[in-house]
This record gives sequence, structure tokens and C-alpha cells, in this order.
Amino acid sequence: MARFAFIALLLPIILPLLIVGLFLHFLNNIVIYLLVWMWWLPKGKDVLYVSSESPIWKEYMETEVFPLVAERAIVLSWSARSKWPKWSFAVRVFRTFGRGRDFNPMVVLFRPFRRARIFRFLPAFQEQKHGNSASVEQLRRDLIQVL
Repeated sequence: MARFAFIALLLPIILPLLIVGLFLHFLNNIVIYLLVWMWWLPKGKDVLYVSSESPIWKEYMETEVFPLVAERAIVLSWSARSKWPKWSFAVRVFRTFGRGRDFNPMVVLFRPFRRARIFRFLPAFQEQKHGNSASVEQLRRDLIQVL
């Protein structure tokens, strides 16, 4: 009974905060999409490419994936994240689409007025580490197909 009363007392505080938080989340996504569509796409930049110096995927990403998107990519190196400008738009886009999981390496492909296609390579490289390289190749083929 005391637990129910406690929840009932906190609900008027928590619910508005939750609504505001969801509103700000969706507003951030809308603004990021609009800015990418208006700022990056007209310049021919429709890809956000994120990778690092990891020996697990560095060579593969540099030779098999990066050449596919090099001329059309905004590039971020996770290994150099301490040098990223604090107010960089590319970093804001990364934080919006990376969402704290499997973000490195990652390719985000933008198309006008459509949701971004996100290719998260980390799970595929984890499978490759255990002897299954089919996932990495399939993800690369999927990327080639939509480019």
C-alpha cells in the first residue's frame, strides 16, 4: 500500500519529465535529419563513416568498406575522439545514430526524406573473431546494394 501511495505521489512529477524527454528526443532527431538533408546531401555527403585503429577491423574497413564510401563520407575516427570538436555537427550526428551500442565501426547512409540506414559492423566482427566471417561479408554486400 505504501509503495502505491509513493508511486501516486511521484507520478505527477515523473510523467511530465518523461513527456518532455521524449519530445526533446524526437525534436533532436527531426533537426538532425533536416540539417543532414539540407547541409550534407547537397554537398554530396550522404554517409557518416565511423571506425578506429582496432587491429580487429582496421585493415578490413580501410580496404573493403571505406573505398565504397570515401568520396561521399564524413569520417570520424573513434580512436581520435579526444580531439573531436565539442560542438561538431558530425559528432552530434554520430551521437544521435550511434546510440551507445555497436557504434564502432559503423556506416550511416542518409537518403532524402527517408530514415537513415545504419550498418553496425561490431557484431559481425565479433562473430568473425569466433570463426564466422559470413556476417561481415553479408553486411558489406548489403551496404553495396543500397549505395
